Amino acid sequence: MILLEFAMSPMNQGESLSPYVARSLDIIDKSGLPYRLTAMGTIIEGEWSEVMAVVTACFEAMRTDCERISTSIKIDYRAGASGRLDSKIESVERRLGRKLST
Repeated sequence: MILLEFAMSPMNQGESLSPYVARSLDIIDKSGLPYRLTAMGTIIEGEWSEVMAVVTACFEAMRTDCERISTSIKIDYRAGASGRLDSKIESVERRLGRKLST
């Protein structure tokens, strides 16, 4: 199972990028894959082909009206493990003995 964190933004659309982030989040949300939106990107959990299809769909949507796009992708693969969006955080919280701000 893959955890894929990515951030994608146009380079030529001014300072406020929330309309483009919202467009991507609509695609991500409709994918049905588990995800977490953070202030600096989005983490998606699924099989390789599923998460890469979401990233590709976001790219294709953005390139319709953006001439230059910056994308950062980080991937963590672990065989057989799922539910890691929550379990990785819970593991650290257990070790600390308290809830963290997530």
